[in-house]
Amino acid sequence: MQLRTRLDAGFPGKYMMDQHQPLVSIVTPVYNGEAYLAECIDSVLAQTYANWEYIIVNNCSTDNTLNIAEKYCDLDPRIRVFNTDKLLSAIENHNFSVGKIAPESDYCKILQADDWLFPACLTQMIDIAMTDDSIGVVGAYSLTGRKGTRVSGAGLPYPSTVMSGQEISRLTLLGKTYPFYSPSTTLIRSDLVRNRDPFYQPPKLHADVETMYEFLQQCSFGFVHQVLTYVREHNNSETSKAAKPLNTMMWSNLDLFVRYGPAVLSELEFKLRLRQLLGKYYTFLADSFWEQRSSDFWKYHKNGLKTLGYPLNHLRLAGAVLGSVFTRPKATGKKILKKT
Repeated sequence: MQLRTRLDAGFPGKYMMDQHQPLVSIVTPVYNGEAYLAECIDSVLAQTYANWEYIIVNNCSTDNTLNIAEKYCDLDPRIRVFNTDKLLSAIENHNFSVGKIAPESDYCKILQADDWLFPACLTQMIDIAMTDDSIGVVGAYSLTGRKGTRVSGAGLPYPSTVMSGQEISRLTLLGKTYPFYSPSTTLIRSDLVRNRDPFYQPPKLHADVETMYEFLQQCSFGFVHQVLTYVREHNNSETSKAAKPLNTMMWSNLDLFVRYGPAVLSELEFKLRLRQLLGKYYTFLADSFWEQRSSDFWKYHKNGLKTLGYPLNHLRLAGAVLGSVFTRPKATGKKILKKT
């Protein structure tokens, strides 16, 4: 792998760091990210917290991504740019990227190339992380949506700032909160990152959420009650391109619930929430029937439900399809008309 960095001993003094502050490794894996990368990097340079390193991994981009990254590398010695030897999958590139954090790193902050940080992001996240040695993951609210008009990433009830990993996992699985909206919204203790190999488990597209549940089995969760990140939504993102055609999120949420729910929920909580999730799943499949989804779509969900131990019930699906005509006639009619 190629590395380009500038470590001139005579670089301007404004980049001097307080060595008593924890070192934060910011990591951006990027493929063809020229549209937003400069804005992403600028947000890192604008941080009020100074003791960070910034690792940018260019995954064989064919646009101007590398030139943009190298330009910033020449401006600040804390920035390191790597190039992969071959095109990696999104999961593989994330795993390779976090593997480049410095051995002395205290915290790791993944920042997607489409997103950016508000200036106080690192300062406030580190402040919370340092209040309790048990904290391994820190979250905060994020600004999201195509026009940045929606706040996401609900975490702890205000004014709480620390919760056990078991309890935040429980609340998330029950659908009462969702603090893992994007990898860009969390700060992770670096020892957790170094001790998990691979960091994300391929080939699951939503492996980032799975990793959070794994970490929270052994640490507490901290939360900052402020908007600290902007998570961009657009049609060219990896999630949009890979997840939406099949709606993998629907199956992924059920998969995570089935695997992690029994450890943190009571038997009754698990049973009632499972019934609710399966009900939503069949409503979704009924809508998909009227949308005349592809054979690949139905194969994906049929096989997925089977692997979880809840094979597709054709009678239940038929009931949901017929029921949608009566319970949601206007919405169902629009779907039918759209396909005719």
